[in-house]
Amino acid sequence: MIMHPSDLRVALFSGNYNYTRDGANQALNLLVGHLLSRGVTVRVYSPTVANPAFPATGDLVDVPAIPLPGERGEYRLARGLPAKVRQDLAAFAPNLIHVSAPDILGHRAVSYARRHGIARVASLHTRFETYPRYYGLGFIEPLFERMLARFYDRVDRVLVPGPLLGEILESWGVQTPTTVWSRGVDHDRFSPARRDLEWRRRLGIADHEVAIGFLGRLVKEKGLDVFAAVAAELKRRKVAHRVLVIGEGPARDWFASQVPDAAFAGFQAGDELGRSVASMDVFFNPSVTETFGNVTLEAMAAGVPVVAARASGAVGLVDDERTGFLVQPRDTAAYADALSILIGDPSRRQEMGRAGNLHAGGYRWDVINEAVLSAYLQDAHAMSNAFRILA
Repeated sequence: MIMHPSDLRVALFSGNYNYTRDGANQALNLLVGHLLSRGVTVRVYSPTVANPAFPATGDLVDVPAIPLPGERGEYRLARGLPAKVRQDLAAFAPNLIHVSAPDILGHRAVSYARRHGIARVASLHTRFETYPRYYGLGFIEPLFERMLARFYDRVDRVLVPGPLLGEILESWGVQTPTTVWSRGVDHDRFSPARRDLEWRRRLGIADHEVAIGFLGRLVKEKGLDVFAAVAAELKRRKVAHRVLVIGEGPARDWFASQVPDAAFAGFQAGDELGRSVASMDVFFNPSVTETFGNVTLEAMAAGVPVVAARASGAVGLVDDERTGFLVQPRDTAAYADALSILIGDPSRRQEMGRAGNLHAGGYRWDVINEAVLSAYLQDAHAMSNAFRILA
């Protein structure tokens, strides 16, 4: 019996579906929109707040949660599946459960699926095992890896943003098959045509100055310490440049103290975000926590050359020495070398920017999300056949 999209009933579990904007929940909302357009029935389970960052796509069920302690209080932690949520889930009767994070909610959802014979898919959005190193706890990374391996071995499939993440899971001993769920980009919003010198001038950046851009939440795990060290090294070498920071977050004051000459544009969204990215001259992304470099892809689409860490967020996306430079993580001198080349050679910047824009043209959400739907259909059909055989 062939399974069609209209046969699917998908319960999606997210620790943050729309209350705070990030790359992961942008991808999830676009996925749900695509699924709905193809006739799939979807219900989303996530903590909610009174004033979310953006409207949710699809039906959203609140899961009670508490704020995370410390600097990350904008994020919320669901402590499990309370009776009311379980009742709603039972009434919805999904034939596939998708979990987007290895948190308590994700574990409980996977356990529910296993008990009830429901196909289960996990998507990998963040390199959580790398977080401890940014808070002086790098020695516990192996423990995180073991915990994550156990989680991903409890599902039928893991959606990874690129082949490198599949290899990393395999190196941890994970035996669950993986499928690539890449990312797309809005090519109208992120375009070289959005470049706006007048906007730069209002931030105090002269037309002749080379703006090295940072884009993302201002939290330490985004590699802010490396970015600041590299900016200091460029200054020590007397390499003229300006730092342009797009984003907000709890580490803003600390970062501002480390790059005192930077122009801080704050949080940007929509077409204003496209304008800010296209107005950079070089995009610098030293983070190693991303599974896919959404912001890196946006910079490439905007025609901006990239200098990034040789890590999961950029490998396979940035073509080294063609669309940008890949550098060993935390190698301050090598980052400064790569940035110095681009700062001093406008024609190289333009050449790499054009190549990046051309490469980014192949990343389109409709094609990418259709691959997820195909994976759903395979797993739900396999689970249905398994139960038919047992019956």
